[in-house]
Amino acid sequence: MNISSVVVQAPSKYIDELVELFKEADYCDYHLHDKATGKIIVTIEGEGVEDEIKKLVKIQELPQVMAADMMMTYQEEQLDEEIKLLNEQDLVPDVLKREDIDVKDIVYNGDLKKKDFLGGI
Repeated sequence: MNISSVVVQAPSKYIDELVELFKEADYCDYHLHDKATGKIIVTIEGEGVEDEIKKLVKIQELPQVMAADMMMTYQEEQLDEEIKLLNEQDLVPDVLKREDIDVKDIVYNGDLKKKDFLGGI
């Protein structure tokens, strides 16, 4: 199952009409809007990306809509894979297990993505 948020942009004069349309639609769920900026937030769901794209295109093809773009997406299978990878990882980096290194020589850069814990040693 996939779920994605979509930001719909339209001229302010069509916002009320579109909000009512989205509230009644079976292809999206309405969440909120800002008439002054001409933006509406909806979510779409599908068994896969193809289902979501069909629903997104349906929104994009509405004559009152200037643009509709996916902002955030959640893919159940992808999340399950990432959780599995995290669970399989060793939580303690190898450098912290070494007994031949003085703890004073370990450098923390404030970012675990920079994994040069030994500062070039």
